[in-house]
Amino acid sequence: MIAQASRLNHVEEYYFSTKLREIRALQDSGQPIINLGVGSPDLPPPPQVMTALHQALLNPGAHQYQPYRGTTDFRNAIGEFYQNFYGVTLNTETEILPLMGSKEGITHISMAFLNEGDEVLIPNPGYPTYAAVSRLVGATSVLYDLSEETGWLPDFNELEKKDLSKVKLMWVNYPNMPTGTVAKKDLFERLIAFGKKHRILIVNDNPYSLILNEEPESILKYSDETDGVLELNSLSKSFNMSGWRIGMLCGSEKNINSVLKVKTNMDSGMFFPLQAGAAMALRLPQSWFSEQNKVYLRRKEEIVKLATALECNFTEDQTGMFLWCRVPQGTTSDGFVDHLLKRYHIFAAPGFIFGSQGEGYIRFSLCSTEENILKACNRLKA
Repeated sequence: MIAQASRLNHVEEYYFSTKLREIRALQDSGQPIINLGVGSPDLPPPPQVMTALHQALLNPGAHQYQPYRGTTDFRNAIGEFYQNFYGVTLNTETEILPLMGSKEGITHISMAFLNEGDEVLIPNPGYPTYAAVSRLVGATSVLYDLSEETGWLPDFNELEKKDLSKVKLMWVNYPNMPTGTVAKKDLFERLIAFGKKHRILIVNDNPYSLILNEEPESILKYSDETDGVLELNSLSKSFNMSGWRIGMLCGSEKNINSVLKVKTNMDSGMFFPLQAGAAMALRLPQSWFSEQNKVYLRRKEEIVKLATALECNFTEDQTGMFLWCRVPQGTTSDGFVDHLLKRYHIFAAPGFIFGSQGEGYIRFSLCSTEENILKACNRLKA
């Protein structure tokens, strides 16, 4: 027998990969599961985006290899998007790198900057991929706690107490997933100063900024020395294009070129029609997002009723496509989710999958119709 690589010894299959198999099996057996756990938008992409995709299929070069840096039009659209929504000016030739989803970017960034034995600051709770990829490249995860008491923001006093001598990279994610917390100017400025002081690359993962958030922000807006900061963004969430696998990395030419060395050895460019559709999406007016947010707001109102009926506690000021809730006292996140699934055929995401600081919480997704959410509420009354 050939043994698997040792790098896999401490990496588990992604939680939702295994859990959704269980959900599908229950559904196939006839159980009417209402899935309120996964952040996969059920709303369609804008119709003009679909038109642009279809038209691009007829381009004579559509089915050939595309530039590793993406098409000029796609990069220009990213630049326009950052200028229009964040007030950030980017050099579209040197400071933008299209990605096949931001999860790919997490891997490429880690491969580009981390050596075996380097340490990485990772939020707890946070997106599980940050820690998983760090382990895959041989780096050591150093968790920094976020808590309800600190508003789910980093505690810089606690960070300064850590031995940071081996830390090379810090993952941050605002607006935050899973907590829905929004970062303001002062947090980004403190993060930038912290990274500069300790020679740590700060990477903000920013896919939720246009969902139920009236003031979208980019960390790049507050950084003069861009070699110390990178930002990931994605079309998966705000644009209802998760299956398209389209994201972007923005930052200094030096850092972009480092990531490009990895990327050019991992793929051969993004399918041309996808880039054409993405460029159209990035040029959508604010009014399109406003209409979409009306849908999410109505859904959130119903999810709030569901969470209240379940005696969960939550704050009303959360952004993004989830509601982060504390489960009733005396229960665990996993136990509460299993209870919902077995008794009411409702699935929510348990907080423990996002780290130890997520224990005691669950996450409801807004990526389900109002009708389904109402059904879930009615099941509690039966």
